[in-house]
Amino acid sequence: MPFLTALLPAPRFLTPVLLALIVLAPLLAAEHTVRLDGPVFRVSGGPARCEDFAVSVDAPGEIPALNGTCAAEAGGLSFRPKYPLQPGLRYRAVYRGAVSVFEIPKPVVAPSTVVDRVYPSSATIPENILKFYLHFSAPMNRGEAYRHLRLLDGSGAPVALPFLEIDQELWDREARRLTVLFDPGRIKRGLVPNEEVGLPIRAGGKYTLVIDAGWQDAAGLPLKQEFRKAFRAVESDRIPPDPKTWTLTAPAAGRREPLALEFPEPMDHALLLGLIEVTSRAGRPIEGSVDVDREEMRWRFTPAEPWKPGEYAIQVGRTIEDRAGNTIGRPFDVDVFERVEERISRETVPVHFTVR
Repeated sequence: MPFLTALLPAPRFLTPVLLALIVLAPLLAAEHTVRLDGPVFRVSGGPARCEDFAVSVDAPGEIPALNGTCAAEAGGLSFRPKYPLQPGLRYRAVYRGAVSVFEIPKPVVAPSTVVDRVYPSSATIPENILKFYLHFSAPMNRGEAYRHLRLLDGSGAPVALPFLEIDQELWDREARRLTVLFDPGRIKRGLVPNEEVGLPIRAGGKYTLVIDAGWQDAAGLPLKQEFRKAFRAVESDRIPPDPKTWTLTAPAAGRREPLALEFPEPMDHALLLGLIEVTSRAGRPIEGSVDVDREEMRWRFTPAEPWKPGEYAIQVGRTIEDRAGNTIGRPFDVDVFERVEERISRETVPVHFTVR
């Protein structure tokens, strides 16, 4: 019995010790502090073990820990994630049950995207214009164009439904150029919308194309500023482009001076860049660069190498258009009123010149 009595106090003695350890465990973990030092998480406050530390995205549910490199260092440890931390996300760092949350703020970025140019660039535009080209300085967000475009008349009132609003917006590959079509049903004579509603713009009227600053670019930022293009409408253009009326200025041999082709009226800017090619007499393409100026009334080609003496040709795609959609030998609404006098069977129309 004395032996047993000597043993009985042991449980009464151990109980407060165990309770003390339970109470002190979080405090021991709390002695270590976690901070974010640039791209690296650091645990300080004494020796620390990598197996006791984990970082994950702070989100509901089971989120896997980030991969990275952990290393013990004097007074703690460091953990460098394998991939950069993402702005706008919160991260949860846990060391021995103690949780620290860090939020990576998004950088403050001022809007910088602007409307570079709008074509046609002229201040007068035929009332049967077919399209506008909007050029932006950076890629844009798709699917919201018609919420940010307005056409105002001379009094500042919106023109009702001037554009053909289609689900599949007509962007170039980089989402920096948008083609905005006027409703062709209102432009083409003989169609019901043309007869009942009429042209979107009328000769003699003054108009303003407005692109508001709320339009977001691909980064989710609004435009830097609103854009306005004022213009005056003139009579309809239903005369097809005629290569015989174009003026060609041939360059001299041995130089890289531009070859120039001038038109009596403005042409479609995008098609001038894509539907004209310079070839040798044998049909071999000549490498070089193209620019368009003088309100789309001049096309210029600068060769990559100096011109060599000989015969050349400018191959013009027969589907090239003026501002009203008229193509070589064919007015836009020919099937209703006009009769084609000349049938163009070739895909291209050559304009020959000689370099001397």
